[in-house]
Amino acid sequence: MLLLAIESSCDETAVAILSGEPGEPAQILASEIASQIELHRVYGGVVPELASRNHSLHLRPLVEQALKNANVSLKEIDCFAATSGPGLASSLLIGATAAKALALASSKPFIAVNHLEGHLLSPYVAAGNVPPHVALIVSGGHTLLLDVEKPGSYRRLGSTRDDAAGEAFDKVGKMLGLPYPGGPEIEKTAKSGNPEAFSFPRSMLKDRSFDFSFSGLKTAVLYTLTDRNPDYGTPRSSDLPDLCASFQQAVIDVLIAKTLRAAKHAGRDTIALSGGVSLNQALRDSFAQACKKEGLTLLTADSGLCTDNAAMIAFAALLHHFEGRQSPLDADIDPNLALAP
Repeated sequence: MLLLAIESSCDETAVAILSGEPGEPAQILASEIASQIELHRVYGGVVPELASRNHSLHLRPLVEQALKNANVSLKEIDCFAATSGPGLASSLLIGATAAKALALASSKPFIAVNHLEGHLLSPYVAAGNVPPHVALIVSGGHTLLLDVEKPGSYRRLGSTRDDAAGEAFDKVGKMLGLPYPGGPEIEKTAKSGNPEAFSFPRSMLKDRSFDFSFSGLKTAVLYTLTDRNPDYGTPRSSDLPDLCASFQQAVIDVLIAKTLRAAKHAGRDTIALSGGVSLNQALRDSFAQACKKEGLTLLTADSGLCTDNAAMIAFAALLHHFEGRQSPLDADIDPNLALAP
């Protein structure tokens, strides 16, 4: 089974080709990504019109490169897939329209994939099968806790009420005068800082729900900056590592506490961590220590599958295909597509 998938939900243009059989590990034959980070960095965030224009520019060369690297021809592809949401409407349209056109021209099925499902399933690409577990998706736009019974059967346990974890990282990074995207810059700067230097709030930590809130933490960083520098400019260089480390630790503490409690509530002994923020090594190390202490199994996606990529979309589509599911060619994108009730 050969499947070609396209991911274009935000500012990464990606194409991947996977091969696989039911219950067997999927083989990534090609995974191509054209990043737009440098393009958007000057604006301090993603510019939708610029993103969609560059998806159009990069998509065809990426498809051709993926076919070449996988050593397959277009007529050998059995199924085509694309991200249908959530994401930027103008970006989603580029990838979804291209995948539908390829499916129509080849007389092959098309599968629309939820971007978040791609993240959720990404830790299991190498295994092939997906057992019951609790999943935490942490990315720039989402912080989501799910109870997973099997692929396609998800129950939402908690989500963010305001800023997602990745969004908070980027916004705080901007406050601190760090380049976009702020997450990797904060992680790098935090390595030489003291995570106990500043006492930042752990919002909703004692709340009975599994929801998250990071806006209060972001505000606390702002107040700390203004208190220490009344003119509010770039913080003193001596403060920067401690600020980054303290902010990062506050996010980590909340994510771990909520996820461990959710696993106990759902009766699951496995936790899967995915999404761009899951690349943060301090988060991974802290999760590994906490899970080991509680006797839980922790699974994380390979680094190449954490940020937006088409291989995770292809794997999700592959599992749908094995269940006999496909999408109509007139299926529309949905920028606000939800993963679970």
